[in-house]
Amino acid sequence: MRRLIPLLLLASAACTPMQWVRHDTPPELLDQDLAYCRQEAWREAQYRSFLFMNRSYGATTVVDPRGRSIVVPYSPFGDPFGDPYIEESRLAHFCMRAKGYDLVPIKPER
Repeated sequence: MRRLIPLLLLASAACTPMQWVRHDTPPELLDQDLAYCRQEAWREAQYRSFLFMNRSYGATTVVDPRGRSIVVPYSPFGDPFGDPYIEESRLAHFCMRAKGYDLVPIKPER
């Protein structure tokens, strides 16, 4: 039973709702900055993934020295920034932090 307590604490922390916060910023400006960062992150992630992966086929095909073709899908041992969805999230977070926002847990209302 003692082994389950840290697991339950970790699981409950993973479900904590988060929000971007910057002091003295109206909600309209937060929405504009968030939309801008998400849009720019999407563009950059799509551009990079288009350059490095053959998106029309879903994987890249390479040829080994013997002439055999090998299909190389996304893998944890390949490019860590090869997944455009993870890259998009990382770039959006970077943009928001560069604008001075912090990602903090939402405090429950009482």
